[in-house]
Amino acid sequence: MITRLTRDELKFLQKRTRAQWRFWILLQDEENRSLSVVELSRRAGYANWLSQKAMLPMHAYLKAQGISLSASTVVDNGPIDAAIDRYRHYLVHERGLGQLTVRHYSNAVRPFLLNELSSDGTRMNWESVDAARVTAFVVARTPSQSRSVASTTVTALRSFLGYLYVNGLIKQQLTAAVPAVAGWRLAALPKTLQPREVQALLAACDRRTRMGRRDFAVLTILVRLGLRASELAGLRLDDIDWRKDVLHVRHSKTGAHSILPLLPQPGEALLAYLRDARPQTALREVFLCLKAPLRPFRDGSALYSTIRDRLTRAGVSRAGKKGPHAFRHARAVSLLRAAVPLKAIGDILGHRSALSTGAYLKLATEDLRAVALDIPTAVSP
Repeated sequence: MITRLTRDELKFLQKRTRAQWRFWILLQDEENRSLSVVELSRRAGYANWLSQKAMLPMHAYLKAQGISLSASTVVDNGPIDAAIDRYRHYLVHERGLGQLTVRHYSNAVRPFLLNELSSDGTRMNWESVDAARVTAFVVARTPSQSRSVASTTVTALRSFLGYLYVNGLIKQQLTAAVPAVAGWRLAALPKTLQPREVQALLAACDRRTRMGRRDFAVLTILVRLGLRASELAGLRLDDIDWRKDVLHVRHSKTGAHSILPLLPQPGEALLAYLRDARPQTALREVFLCLKAPLRPFRDGSALYSTIRDRLTRAGVSRAGKKGPHAFRHARAVSLLRAAVPLKAIGDILGHRSALSTGAYLKLATEDLRAVALDIPTAVSP
């Protein structure tokens, strides 16, 4: 059977063929053989795999196979990436922020840096940064963002402007020029899952397959232990103490460590995955991508597509966010309804402040109704 290609598919194949031909021509020149694969791909005209980030899965796979990459594979991605790398170093070593926050801040300020790049693309125009440009960027950038994303944008931008001022790259402190995002703490209800939805999700995992066993273990741990997605992705085999039936968790947001009981249901799901589904490899991370190249989840964001796929298969339709954090909220509510003290819930979830845990009280609506006061009726004189 011959499949007729669309015009767009033909254009794509033609472009890819031309890129492959140019790649081969470039390799014929001895001077080009010292270049990295990424740089050669750029020069050949490939549309994909044009950055170090895009090559991270392959680099991780090669490293796991004991293949060391030479210095020639390091690519200078220009002044923007250089500026972000220095900013990341500042956030980690001088501000002590976690890797997840560092990545979010770095991603949030990249569009601002694009505006401050010189016309020839060779340097950053820090001397042109002023209050008007900062305010104009926020006004143009945030209207299309959700409140939480816009809040991250302005917070990251204030942090970055403070970094520029501290390091003498700008002469004036411009953090006050960043407009605030309207919002009130604890105004919205956290997104959660109902017990029937959780059961439907777990039942939708086909545990006869390797991916089904892995996803069932992931979902069961999220449901029963309430871990953050980044904490689950960062779990290592050394964190499991089978003799004591406990799990050592490094809380990515606060940097604290907790020891949680490995309850029977998540313990059995985890054991079934490790025994029958996890590939044999020297990698120490518990949960791995099952498609080649074999690698661990890069971070918690890798779980979002898995959760969305499982929600669709289970026929669970939800408004708003559809990520793994909804399981954390559901766990908090179940503990509240079991009369677990708020302090103990905070310890389980890895909260530093009782205010963070208190946000989940709003989800226990039935319990709140029981203690609500009656509305007083009018009293006639």
